Amino acid sequence: AFCRVAATLTPSSDSDIKIEVWLPVSGWNGKFQAVGNGGFAGAISYSAMAAAVKAGYASASTDTGHQGNTAAFAVGHTEKVIDLAYRAVHEMTVKAKSIVNAYYGSAPSLSFWNGCSQGGRQAITEAAKYPSDFDGIVAGSSGIYWMRLLVARMEINVFAHRSEDSYIPPAKYAVVHEAVLKACDALDGVKDGVIENPTACHFDPKVLVCKGADGPNCLTQAQVETAKALYSPIKNPKTGAEVISALLQPGSELGWATLAGPEPIRFCTEAYQSLVFKDPTWDWHHFNAATDIDLALESDKGLLEYTDPNLKPFFDRGGKLLMYHGWSDPQVAPMNSVNYFNDVVGKLGAGVVGKSIELYMVPGMNHCGGGPGTDTFDKMAAIEQWVADGTAPKQILASHLTNGTVDRTRPLCPYPQVASYKGAGSTDDAANFVCRAP
Repeated sequence: AFCRVAATLTPSSDSDIKIEVWLPVSGWNGKFQAVGNGGFAGAISYSAMAAAVKAGYASASTDTGHQGNTAAFAVGHTEKVIDLAYRAVHEMTVKAKSIVNAYYGSAPSLSFWNGCSQGGRQAITEAAKYPSDFDGIVAGSSGIYWMRLLVARMEINVFAHRSEDSYIPPAKYAVVHEAVLKACDALDGVKDGVIENPTACHFDPKVLVCKGADGPNCLTQAQVETAKALYSPIKNPKTGAEVISALLQPGSELGWATLAGPEPIRFCTEAYQSLVFKDPTWDWHHFNAATDIDLALESDKGLLEYTDPNLKPFFDRGGKLLMYHGWSDPQVAPMNSVNYFNDVVGKLGAGVVGKSIELYMVPGMNHCGGGPGTDTFDKMAAIEQWVADGTAPKQILASHLTNGTVDRTRPLCPYPQVASYKGAGSTDDAANFVCRAP
């Protein structure tokens, strides 16, 4: 049983931010957990709120100021874009805390954020822009560098369709994936269908080039170039500058349809239609990388692209940022999280690692979950422990489930450490692994 509060917030004349705050009638743990969104938001995250309430938290979620998980709302509504970028989540948090205080007669003892994908972008933005909103923040598969990410996704899809024989049909994904595993699976000393450290995998797709005519078990020369591009940094053809690090990592091949399918992922097309050109009829076939990359970044004006590594105000008041990302994520570049983590450490010094920020990369995990890796772990227990004792977990126990049954456990290690097999015992048991530098 919980008390359900629905409210509309109007911080600007064009704002229409729907929020809900759920308050357990009994068994409240005294804490607040806000939950994030996915894609372009546009809906309250009920299932995530339910999980939070079930665990004893008061919870809140917002649609970020528009209805429907598309960018269509943005045309002619700059204030609503600001709401999506950062304002809605902050306003929700402030109001939710006051509602918690009014209902229970006391403010939450601790406040947490828990989000993945867009929710991961929201997490990073909150930490940087509103350092006093949360004590602990969980940022999964963070869609940071948002506009650059959308631009890179568009460019890679257009590149994949540059000629008649450059597109890789889904029927060939397994062929590429098996070749990658053959080349790199055993590099970590364990052959288990999961690449522990993809950055150590130097797979060259040219080993699959067709010796003669195109066939189901080989790649044309153009398809080889497409595969290489998927693993490579995306660059601005006009300046040569890197737009974003490699979108995909070795091990992600079974999910290539997300970014290299028949057409660009819809978030890219919608962003160009509604945020860049403000023309819902714009056709992605007209994309011109030489002009439209810069145009997208300029049109955003640093709103969704906002990614400030200076988290000193958040850290100074004791804030903890727990980041995680699947190495096999087929949608949001895993290196996004690695690069941001390194930027924060570079800005504030190595002393913040383990004390204020930690990153856990998840081998074999897809976008926010799924895949052959150990993708099931208790993020809230990890951030709770960290906030309580001041030190980030030395490892997080993670499981892989098949039909609801655990069939493998592994430790998730603080980046850049990797889980290393001790050399004895089952390779499906986390107890037989230790976190070590690669």
